[in-house]
Amino acid sequence: MGQPVRDYLLTLCVTAAVTYLLTGPVRKFAIAVGAMPAIRARDVHREPTPRLGGIAMFGGLCAGLIVADHLANLDGVFDLSSEPRALLSGAALIWLIGVLDDKFEIDALIKLGGQMIAAAVMVLQGLTILWLPIPGVGTVALTQWQGTLLTVALVVITINAVNFVDGLDGLAAGMVLIASAAFFLYTYRLWYGHTIEAAAPATLFTVILMGMCLGFLPHNMHPARIFMGDSGSMLIGLVLAAGAISVTGQVDPDTMKIFEGSERQATHAMLPVFIPLLLPLTIIAIPAADLVLAIVRRTWNGQSPFAADRGHLHHRLLEIGHSHSRSVLIMYFWSALIAFGAVGYSVHSASMWIVLVIVGLSALGLILLLMPRFTPRAPLWAQRIVPPRYRRRRRVEEPAAASEEGPEDQREPLDAQMGQEGAEAPPRAPVAAGVSGVNGATAIGPRSRFSDRRETDSTRR
Repeated sequence: MGQPVRDYLLTLCVTAAVTYLLTGPVRKFAIAVGAMPAIRARDVHREPTPRLGGIAMFGGLCAGLIVADHLANLDGVFDLSSEPRALLSGAALIWLIGVLDDKFEIDALIKLGGQMIAAAVMVLQGLTILWLPIPGVGTVALTQWQGTLLTVALVVITINAVNFVDGLDGLAAGMVLIASAAFFLYTYRLWYGHTIEAAAPATLFTVILMGMCLGFLPHNMHPARIFMGDSGSMLIGLVLAAGAISVTGQVDPDTMKIFEGSERQATHAMLPVFIPLLLPLTIIAIPAADLVLAIVRRTWNGQSPFAADRGHLHHRLLEIGHSHSRSVLIMYFWSALIAFGAVGYSVHSASMWIVLVIVGLSALGLILLLMPRFTPRAPLWAQRIVPPRYRRRRRVEEPAAASEEGPEDQREPLDAQMGQEGAEAPPRAPVAAGVSGVNGATAIGPRSRFSDRRETDSTRR
């Protein structure tokens, strides 16, 4: 077991290193070619930021595949399966469409058509769903058209879910990194725990995906120096979908060797372990929920489902009062809870302690989510040692007191400076986000609602 782990670790490190080293030159290239669109009405970042980060991520993908092809324990994936070639073909196509969109802002329907074509390219090369385990029915073999439609649908949904969640610095890359780590544990267990060689391509895909996200995150964390753009978000969404399709459609349920009794009973016994159909859905549960809510919200308001707005989950976290970094960490927490919770349940479905841990962590997540609504205030003796958001606010009464105690000839100029008659205190200057010494929700204004929703530290990319 140790040797394959070292090979996977080497592939991960090479992919991450190439992605990290390419991101700097790609940033300069994006600035040179003008891939820095002006801030739009729905954007909330303060300065134009270059895109095209997907170029570096695609370079990391190619490097990971090349390295894996030359490793003794991983080269068999390329010899026995055409799925790596199918992944590279679909990834190159979706990456090219994303680059054009980052530079020229192509139409949403054109992007949707490109996503479907990229999925179809992978299907033509053998990366498709062949059968499904359905509880109460058994293992259902799909026809060619059924498998193709289901594969295309899964690819398109995953790509758009990841693209929709790409709204805060480091959010999409971090969530996909967490999802791919959980997926790797599952597929690695299938391959080496149950000796199922058909799970090898999915295991390799998840390792490369982890390296792509890990290498890009240092450049994309808040404040981001470069955005991945659609060239990156659609790319990592496609790779995640390819791993799910590979392990779902290619692994034969008969090889699990846990059948007992009838086929229906075998499917029930197999489901906790063979859960690849549900696992990808739980991994992208938060992005998928955001996608569904966005479509319903825009359709209800009479807008196009593809029209961008500022009602995503990460925007609502900022409205509640969370800072940029805390909003990202909260999304990380829920993604990890859902993804690793599904993997843990697939391993020990009969253990009650797994359910209790998930319930307890969910309660903790709800407390963290609502924390700005119930932010405690520290006592006076602890004002100097707690973060600024927990300190008590002082009332500004000095100007009013000075105007009452000072002579009459000094009060009149003060009233004139106030700009209104009978004012007690001059208006306070708004605190700009990102100012040194400002922490937590106070860095973006009131806790309940933004006075100006464009002044936040997130962005819809």
